[in-house]
Amino acid sequence: MDHFQLIDGVMRCEGVPLAEIAAEVGTPVYVYSTATMVRHAEVMRAALAPMPDPLIAYAVKANPNGAVLATLARAGLGADIVSGGEYVRARTAGIPADKIVFSGVGKTEAEMAEALKNGLYQFNLESDGEAETLSAVATALGMTAPVGFRVNPDVEAGTHAKISTGGAENKFGIPIDTALAAYRRAAALPGLAVQGVAVHIGSQLTNLAPLEAAFRKVGALIEQLRGAGLDIAVADLGGGLGIPHNPALPDPPSPEDYGAMVRRIAAGWGARLVFEPGRLIVGNAGILLSRVIRVKPGITHPFLIVDAAMNDLMRPALYDAWHAIEAVAPRGGKMIANVVGPVCESGDTFATARELDAVQAGDLVLFRTAGAYSAAMSSTYNSRPLTPEVLVDGDRWAVVRPRLAVEELIRAENVPDWLI
Repeated sequence: MDHFQLIDGVMRCEGVPLAEIAAEVGTPVYVYSTATMVRHAEVMRAALAPMPDPLIAYAVKANPNGAVLATLARAGLGADIVSGGEYVRARTAGIPADKIVFSGVGKTEAEMAEALKNGLYQFNLESDGEAETLSAVATALGMTAPVGFRVNPDVEAGTHAKISTGGAENKFGIPIDTALAAYRRAAALPGLAVQGVAVHIGSQLTNLAPLEAAFRKVGALIEQLRGAGLDIAVADLGGGLGIPHNPALPDPPSPEDYGAMVRRIAAGWGARLVFEPGRLIVGNAGILLSRVIRVKPGITHPFLIVDAAMNDLMRPALYDAWHAIEAVAPRGGKMIANVVGPVCESGDTFATARELDAVQAGDLVLFRTAGAYSAAMSSTYNSRPLTPEVLVDGDRWAVVRPRLAVEELIRAENVPDWLI
């Protein structure tokens, strides 16, 4: 569940009317619910509770806002990061170094050095070349880097092609069939302490079968590596469990179902398990609040033009992602419309021929499931101000990222002398 509810005809985030936020901050604006994030973290922890000391490392890329990270740090979560910038964000928000896992295919020497010097739980290596680079960095610093390889199990996740990561042709990880040789090479390198195996096959998975197939391969690999004399103590099972967002589709498996499957598969591994949920924690904890500019007649259906655009919420243009769109103060009745933004791209379309609450110019609407991979991907395309973000906690709220005005964008640019 989430804490965006229609109460007495007024849509609220916890105890705060969304219209109050829109009036003070303007639109478009992202709004996050603290209670929803904390509840999702508790549900995930409860689903994994019977396991010995699991590490829940929130995928920072889903939503890296400092207030979101601080909320999750207080809830006891660690961090899965994919850049030096995300490392700094996680540490600044109070996430302990020994709860940070560094993933990603393109770690630079500078990023490796920063994480080594300031501490982390594990590097998830993606290639032999990366292992050699990290070995050189660690040796130069006189340190030892805790590592595991991300293995590619060649399991199709059954999700959108752009968020599927476990197939043989995807850029992530090393082929699981060649993993033993890679581990032997890494174990022989100075400055590396081989300790784990990692896997992640995709995002927004709605079926446990691909995950189970991948995990079984990981279990067999752990046994093979230990048989070769390697001390494997960590198994990072990634994230990717889907969340409910489209009422026309069946609900994805619950965290409880996922936890039961993991316990059944991994019970005999004798390894500390690491999980990297992102969307599961924050996806339904956020909405994008927008205002209707006008309703324009169309050939088949009218165009509902809102002040949010693809630069604010990229997912529909990028992934054909589906977001529920609702009136903040429903007038009664329904309409069928194409919901579009003001950016000069045909791809700036949020929904086509969608049945919606009947609205008119000036009304507020919200886009649900906008807490993950939404503000994180926003931009200033068309010189539009960067979307602000608001965090709600009970009956209080605060702007946690201000709207970045066009004048500020211009001040950040330099015009060469010969043009002045």
